[in-house]
Amino acid sequence: MNWLETIIIAIVEGLTEFLPVSSTGHMIIAESILGVEPDAFVKAFTVIIQFGAILSVLVLYWKRFFQSIDFYWKLFIAFIPAAVLGLLFGKTLDLLLESVQVVSVMLILGGILMLFVDKLFEKTSSNQTVTPRKALIIGLCQCIAMIPGVSRSMATIVGGMSQKLTRKHAAEFSFFLAVPTMVAASSYKLWGLITDPESKQLLINNLDLLIVGNIVAFIVATLAIKFFIDFIGKYGFKAFGYYRIIVGGILLGLFFLGYNLQID
Repeated sequence: MNWLETIIIAIVEGLTEFLPVSSTGHMIIAESILGVEPDAFVKAFTVIIQFGAILSVLVLYWKRFFQSIDFYWKLFIAFIPAAVLGLLFGKTLDLLLESVQVVSVMLILGGILMLFVDKLFEKTSSNQTVTPRKALIIGLCQCIAMIPGVSRSMATIVGGMSQKLTRKHAAEFSFFLAVPTMVAASSYKLWGLITDPESKQLLINNLDLLIVGNIVAFIVATLAIKFFIDFIGKYGFKAFGYYRIIVGGILLGLFFLGYNLQID
């Protein structure tokens, strides 16, 4: 993977990680267009640059992470369902991740939901506090995102709106929940790479690409979050619905045309 490919893939990660559009689907398209072979380093790279995206949440909302212990308690409650499910069925879920058809179909189905989500949950509560009960329901919704193509952001935002949170509050809690969820998932995968001598040496040899990738992902994710909060406050989610349907259609089209689409 060269420098240009590194920067482009990092931009795609930063743009799509927190938007309800599925970063997995976009990674497939980006790597296919660029002709990047999903070798051991590329797989490691797409995991490690998530730390740059996570950092953007901590920088933008750093004050919220110093509010109270109660804030972390609610995040813990929301995090537990996905953590348990991942530990119990991680290998089975990884097999789904290898299916382009699954990713494509879930992108399209999720897109259809996005077209109607504003109407489905248009009633909001005057109390926008996330209670432990609401946190648990949002955490259960996050489990659905383990199906590739669903989008963790979409699942948790819809879960929040189902609990009468506004679009903004639902999106922000989704960002907060991404921190423990993505750190746990990425750290688990990274540990597996580090403990393998061959993979570890591969990471060391390409440390410069990893550093640049994280910096780019951080900058782009920071801008994407700011744009997203402003956009959904004004226009809602319908545009993301149409976009998901288009991306899912592109993936299916590429697959049926015989392109060798591989998912890491």
